[in-house]
Amino acid sequence: MNLRKGTEADLPRLYELIMELAIYEKGEDQVSNTVERMKQEGFGPSPVFGFWVIELDGKVVGAAVYYWRYSTWKGKRLYLEDLIVTEALRGRGGGKILFDKMIEFGKSEGASGMMWQVLDWNEPAINFYKKYNTSFDEEWLNCHIDFS
Repeated sequence: MNLRKGTEADLPRLYELIMELAIYEKGEDQVSNTVERMKQEGFGPSPVFGFWVIELDGKVVGAAVYYWRYSTWKGKRLYLEDLIVTEALRGRGGGKILFDKMIEFGKSEGASGMMWQVLDWNEPAINFYKKYNTSFDEEWLNCHIDFS
């Protein structure tokens, strides 16, 4: 598998992977993002996210989408929004390639650590993250407000 930084041309395929993940997580009806919006927000004058992709035989089969956040306790943190590998190729090392890259990337950019979320029923993902000596926060509740 080939690992590289995601480009604007990858956005339609990234969107397909995002939808595949949303279906897996039983939340496809909650996706309101678009390729055009990702183009503006990832490749406009002030990008708010970036991504890395893995390719197999020239086709993007996985992606790691990230952005930067700031913790008053820890400083600059890398936030891994999504780690996606197309279902047919899960378990073949693509997720590890992407996750290892995110760790390397965060360290190279001076981040104090990396954060992400995993659904409590997603045992394959939880078991994958346990291999990295991950700390799982049980006392924090996720909160959000939608502006749309």
